[in-house]
Order: sequence, then C-alpha cells, then structure tokens
Amino acid sequence: MADARTDMLARIRGALADRPKAAPVPRDYQRDRPLGGLVELAAERIADYKATVHRVTAAGLVELITARLAEQGARRMIAPPGLPEQWRVDGITWLTDTADAPLSVTDLDGADGVLTGAALAIAETGTIVLDAGPDQGRRALTLVPDYHLCVLRSDQVVGTVPAAITALTADRPVTFISGPSATSDIEFNRVEGVHGPRTLDVLIVEG
Repeated sequence: MADARTDMLARIRGALADRPKAAPVPRDYQRDRPLGGLVELAAERIADYKATVHRVTAAGLVELITARLAEQGARRMIAPPGLPEQWRVDGITWLTDTADAPLSVTDLDGADGVLTGAALAIAETGTIVLDAGPDQGRRALTLVPDYHLCVLRSDQVVGTVPAAITALTADRPVTFISGPSATSDIEFNRVEGVHGPRTLDVLIVEG
C-alpha cells in the first residue's frame, strides 16, 4: 500500500512539474467592522439560534447558575477539570472529568448536563467557541450531554470570525457552537439534540 501511494504521488508531481506554482493566498481578512455594542449583538445573535441568554454581574453569577440548574431539574452535572470551584454550587452531584480518570460515555450520557466556560464568542455570528481550556474540558463533554450551561465573560466577545481565528491558538482543538444542536429532515422538520446538546444556556458575565 505504501509503495502504491508513493508511486501515485510521484506521478502527480511529475504531471504538475511544468505547471506554474500556485499564487500566494491573500490573508488580509477584514477583522473589524462597525458592529455597535459587541455584547449586545452577541446576546441577540446567540438567542436567535434558540439558545437561552442571560446577562449577569460577576456578583450574581453563582446565584444564577443555581437558578438555571434548578430550572432544568439538574442533579448530576459534569465539570471540566478546571471549572472554578465557586461555580460548583450546592445541591448538585459534580462529576469531574480528568485526564487520569476520564468519564465514560455512559457517565456523560447519564448526567443531566455540563457546565463550562468558553474561549470566546463571535458577536456577528452568535457563535460560542470552545478550545478545550481547563474550564471547558475535552470536546466529548459538550457533545454527549443533553444540556450545556456555558459561562461567557463579556471581555471574551469579539466582533468577527477573522478576529476570533486570530485570537485562538492554532494547535488547540476548537469547537464552534451556534445554538443548540439541530438538524432537519427532507420536509424541513426541525429535530434538536441529534449532534449535541438539545438545550444551550449562555450566561454572559459583565463587570
């Protein structure tokens, strides 16, 4: 198989030997546009995707986390390894996923949801971006559970996709989330929760 692959690639190179080299691809993307208030726009666009958005002060965050989990009837929640301790509110059984003791798919599927932070958000598209940081954890944590409660700081909101790509680290696994998971069949009947959480709550922390 390796010899066949090598032979095939050699033939392709030979066939292209007399062709001009590809022109350099310009990377001068427009990173900033006059979008107005980025936090306001992000909240509006995230909500457009049928996510629930709450804006809260840092002082009221723990109380709001408690209220949102109570509203969901959550009792067993998944926590990434670096989730801030104060976010682990009382009355919840917290299942912590670590590199040494990763939660199984059964654990993830059996939990009521997951609580994470975020890497950033894109105001123009209403997209939450995760990059497997300590307060987000590995990708499976936010794909298997049916409920995702995500805490986003207002200073993590950028305007555009190019601005987000510039801010992210290239060697980290990145997940872009635009609302709860949803798809539709050939008759355009919307089905939620097929490829990820059915319910997405976003808490935007200001101040």
